[in-house]
Amino acid sequence: MKSLIKSTLRMLFMLLALPCWLGFTLQSALMGKDQATTSWSQLLSLLPGLLGVYYRAAFYRLIFRETSQNTVIGFGTLFSQHRTHISSGVYIGPQCNIGMCRIQPNCLLGSGVHIMSGKGQHNFSDPDTPLKDQGGQFTQVVVGEDTWIGNGALVMANIGKKCVVAAGSVVISEVPDYAIVGGNPAKVLGSRKASDS
Repeated sequence: MKSLIKSTLRMLFMLLALPCWLGFTLQSALMGKDQATTSWSQLLSLLPGLLGVYYRAAFYRLIFRETSQNTVIGFGTLFSQHRTHISSGVYIGPQCNIGMCRIQPNCLLGSGVHIMSGKGQHNFSDPDTPLKDQGGQFTQVVVGEDTWIGNGALVMANIGKKCVVAAGSVVISEVPDYAIVGGNPAKVLGSRKASDS
């Protein structure tokens, strides 16, 4: 019965999200999909409670490719890039900032997690050119399935499956599967795999 109620609510919220999807589509045609994603994300991040959770899940299901409606996206969470994928069973806590990424199934992101679009977003090699004019390169960051990223972590590189990233960590290098990492920069502290002893 509970799953039937949830399914019905998801269908209802898909219908309710259609006007915002239409607005997003029009803005995308005028200003580009990334600008539209940022604008609508800011607006919808302010919807409180369960209403906000269901509405955001429906809206992002409509605008992002390969995105599941079976997600929880917390209050105040912002998305800045249209090339984002959110798989089924993902929890994104409040006040997160998500760039271009692919979050695989059953991941947990604590509050205030930032996933940037790679670590090359800003060039700074020419001291005679203002930083804002030096450009950069955006790359899609992958967060492997069943990974937990603790509160306030900054992620700029791929994370393998079934990992744990300690709160406040700064991930600048790829994290292997099953790793437990922490620190700034994040280093491997252990493994979630049982030892072969």
